[in-house]
Amino acid sequence: MPVFALVDCNNFYASCEKLFNPRLKDRPVVVLSNNDGCVVARSAEVKALGIPMGVPWFKIQEEAKRHGIVAFSSNYALYADLSNRVVDVLSGFAPNLEVYSIDESFLELSGLPLPEGGLVAYGAGIRQRIADWLGLAVCVGIAPTKTLAKLANHCAKKGLAGADGVCDFTALTRDELTALFERIAVGEVWGVGRKIDARLAAMGIRTVRQLRDADPETIRFRFSVVLERTVRELRGISCIDLEEVVPDRQQIMVSRSFGHLVTDLDELEEAVASYIARAAEKLRSQNSLAGAVQAYVRTNIFKPEVPQYQRGVTVPLPEATADTRILSGWARRILRRIYRPGFGYHKAGVMLLDLRPAGNRQFSLLDGQGGAGDARSDKLMAVLDGINQRYGRGSLRLAAEGVDRSWRMRRGNLSPGYTTDWMGLAVVRAG
Repeated sequence: MPVFALVDCNNFYASCEKLFNPRLKDRPVVVLSNNDGCVVARSAEVKALGIPMGVPWFKIQEEAKRHGIVAFSSNYALYADLSNRVVDVLSGFAPNLEVYSIDESFLELSGLPLPEGGLVAYGAGIRQRIADWLGLAVCVGIAPTKTLAKLANHCAKKGLAGADGVCDFTALTRDELTALFERIAVGEVWGVGRKIDARLAAMGIRTVRQLRDADPETIRFRFSVVLERTVRELRGISCIDLEEVVPDRQQIMVSRSFGHLVTDLDELEEAVASYIARAAEKLRSQNSLAGAVQAYVRTNIFKPEVPQYQRGVTVPLPEATADTRILSGWARRILRRIYRPGFGYHKAGVMLLDLRPAGNRQFSLLDGQGGAGDARSDKLMAVLDGINQRYGRGSLRLAAEGVDRSWRMRRGNLSPGYTTDWMGLAVVRAG
């Protein structure tokens, strides 16, 4: 039976801001969107005050003064770097790992040697190492399917089951899980958004238990094969492989294994450019923008006798975009950074992260040079997609070239680049 763990950083953006500033330890902290517009991340203290996600900052400034809330501009370089470090730590716990979002990763724990105390002790070890090495707090959900691992992580965060930030569903009996699922709203299930939640409620399905016990064929007929798969996953039947990701407006991933081992950088760049074009097409099809890009390469992990290497890096974008030209430029920059000669690469992939609806786009006064906010870019991408839809994917292709835009955002409360800028290094002084 497969065993998955979902490791999720607690209040990630806000925690990153607190990490290098001890004076913020117990202070309420929010992180603002581009141009310091809206609240996009909240510390536990802010959540306790009842301040909602997405509220415009100017509307709560008086309340922020009363409660001593500290606001920061989005420091995506810091968050991406710390995210990469978390992934590096996690890679020491399991050979098979999937980065689901900037603050979440799935691990496959099947067949791994476990310490005394089993999976719970293993999860506790993950939490302790990330706390010791990076100073960040995470919760760990463990279960036989990815959907259940997500739900177990939710239970660990909310204190509904498990202890000390670790919840292991494999240690619970069916009766115990049934009682637990009866207490959890169906909207907490991975992939059940507000629209599906409302439709399920109309059918009398309001709890996780009711969805788990629903007839899969009926769910497939009324909704989709995706939700049918969710029902089966809630029953403990693993339907979603580690590298298969169901987009939930959080990330889009495209990866392929090569027909033969690839050693040449030019070939890898062609592959990555092709993958990013497909990912950007998916991004535009759901009318979204990406705020960060990840690329990764790896050798064949199933051939331990050959030299092994795998690496992935996430880079935040100056402005969110769905333009293939820009995204491919960043992906190829990442590839050149992580490429190492002397290895035969078995697989490469790209991921678009920090997704947000295109309707929430924040334009810049400096836009107009082919950037994400340029109407010409939108029209060009619409023509590209239209031709490829009519004549077949890949009929019209864009040159894989980098586009570096120097857009300035209003970030009046930007914290230093503690881990990405020499001038931002924290300084400790005696006395």
